[in-house]
Amino acid sequence: AVLGTSTTGMRAKDVCLALDIEPLHKNVEGTRAKLKRLVNRNLVTESETGIFTLAPKRT
Repeated sequence: AVLGTSTTGMRAKDVCLALDIEPLHKNVEGTRAKLKRLVNRNLVTESETGIFTLAPKRT
């Protein structure tokens, strides 16, 4: 629920830090790729380039 606690969205590096993953380039890029996949599944939105937020719940 890392993205759920953010009101403005998070960058991949911030997600790594919140999940206690060392923010090395390879970890940040891997996290970014996973977030992009979640965008494709409509679970996460990317309002601005590199800023990820949870998608609104569907009813």
